[in-house]
Amino acid sequence: MARVEYTDWTIPVAQVGSRAGQTSRIEREFPAPSGIGDTIVGVKEGAPIHVDGQFDSIVDGLIFTGTLTAPVHAVCARCDKNLDGDWSEQVTAFFPYEEEDSKKNENEDVDIIAGEEESSDVYPLIDNGAFADIEPLLRDTFADALPLKPLCKPDCKGLCPQCGVDLNEHPEHKHDVVDNRFAGLEALKEQLEREQNE
Repeated sequence: MARVEYTDWTIPVAQVGSRAGQTSRIEREFPAPSGIGDTIVGVKEGAPIHVDGQFDSIVDGLIFTGTLTAPVHAVCARCDKNLDGDWSEQVTAFFPYEEEDSKKNENEDVDIIAGEEESSDVYPLIDNGAFADIEPLLRDTFADALPLKPLCKPDCKGLCPQCGVDLNEHPEHKHDVVDNRFAGLEALKEQLEREQNE
């Protein structure tokens, strides 16, 4: 039997899982796992994620419902403004009990539906249901929820492409752009007109 590895994200749930109908509240902070976002938007590894919720025991596992709050670093994709702040997400996740080998029936018929995948909101219980591992729940929740291109506001005007001035603060800002693609032709035209007038 493989040795069970306990981590900073392992929560003891044996008591709540002892029979259906039990509830266990949890309110504490866990370190953010790696892999949530990037330099534009994300949660820094090890940052405190506040978990406030409860485990409810049902016949075939535990249901976790609650709120996850993480300190998110973000930069507006248009104007480069810092958008750091707390980000909260409501979650509901299922932690099923592992089937015991003695309960499995090798001759049991299994219905397989083409294209059906296991729900992404299903997470592991370990050590015969004694502990819940919430690391994947934390990672999945924020990796899915955070925007790919965060904006300080939906109609952010961004930065001036010529000089970098914030167009939100200076909406009247503009540059006189001279289109010199036809400058050579203009010079030729002037030369031909001079020669014609001589």
